[in-house]
Amino acid sequence: MLEPKSISRMAATFGVVAATAGVAQQGEEIGIGVLLGFTGPIESLAAPMGTVVKLVTQEATESGVFLGGASVTSYLADTACTDNALAVASAERLLAAGVAGLIGGACSGATAAVLKNVAIPNGMVMISPGASSPNLSVMEDKGLFFRTVAPDDREGQVMADVLIDRGIRSIALTYANNDYGVGMSDAIVSAFEAAGGEVTINAAHEDGKADYSADVAVLAAAGGEVLVVAGYIDQGGLGIVRTALDLGAFDTFGLPSTMVGQSLVESVGPGLEGSFGQVAGNESQGLAMLAERAGDEVDGTLPYVAEVYDATALMILAMQAADSADPAHYGPKIWDVANAPGVKIFPGELARGLKLLAEGVEIDYVGGSEVELIGPGESAGSFREVEVRDGTFVTIGYR
Repeated sequence: MLEPKSISRMAATFGVVAATAGVAQQGEEIGIGVLLGFTGPIESLAAPMGTVVKLVTQEATESGVFLGGASVTSYLADTACTDNALAVASAERLLAAGVAGLIGGACSGATAAVLKNVAIPNGMVMISPGASSPNLSVMEDKGLFFRTVAPDDREGQVMADVLIDRGIRSIALTYANNDYGVGMSDAIVSAFEAAGGEVTINAAHEDGKADYSADVAVLAAAGGEVLVVAGYIDQGGLGIVRTALDLGAFDTFGLPSTMVGQSLVESVGPGLEGSFGQVAGNESQGLAMLAERAGDEVDGTLPYVAEVYDATALMILAMQAADSADPAHYGPKIWDVANAPGVKIFPGELARGLKLLAEGVEIDYVGGSEVELIGPGESAGSFREVEVRDGTFVTIGYR
């Protein structure tokens, strides 16, 4: 959903953006559309992500040097994470209003739908902080799509390593029946079996069900030392975990990134103690600087917060490098500002980066997630290993 107060303002202001294919003028407003699942199965993760985007756009505007004194504003639109039709409609509204780029989506199916039906046909740059399906790596995107999160095959290997290192040799696995769930489950199964592990069952589950007892009964009958749940923290994944604990079917869970968040612990209670998993993260200087920059507004270490901060920063820095808000001009510059060589730029240093680019100096944006784009414009990725201890997710290592 677009923020209600923004809709009429967008129509008035962004006519200038849409009509200007070159350098922004002083005082002009550049809009960035933000497509995330503000409702639906990851809404508890999406809310802080939206807050972080606004921090970045505020930094750029207050710098006074972004595109010669232009301002940049973010406009939030909902995808409900798994509602492809809503995602496409939201993206179309943002483009009609004149935004110069899209941040999102966070979920793979919605991201693919927007990319195919809106971004590519309209030549619009799109940077995702959370869509991890390997299918996005091979989509013919005309150089318009980037992501600051690693694809599922990388996380699947990390999940398998975590399981093996814990001495676990057999798992039951359930996944959300969509692009993300299929991709993540395939990656985990492939890596875990290659390491000598046994997957007793690999079964899909549907979101939005009132009762998951039948799903859990099938999983329990197959057996396994732990149940790996490649689902969503505010939907079917939560339902599976709750039901498994209620029925005494499993007492320990392996949790991929879309299941890692304090809301899960608060919803499930002490039964989650000892469960473990991984989420995108690192112990870098940049992440510490992001936490300081975010201050009291949002926890900079929350899942995907660094990735969305960096996605937004890359888009803005690329515009500055191109001296243009036209996607055809700034899109190729994303590679230049994301990778070496150049002066390293960290969270909270956006004004410095913009000033250096205005002076013709190369930069290497490191950000909070240690951005380095590889292959088809995606992050190599690093992960934070976590475990539930005393009612909270605790970091126990990095991979």
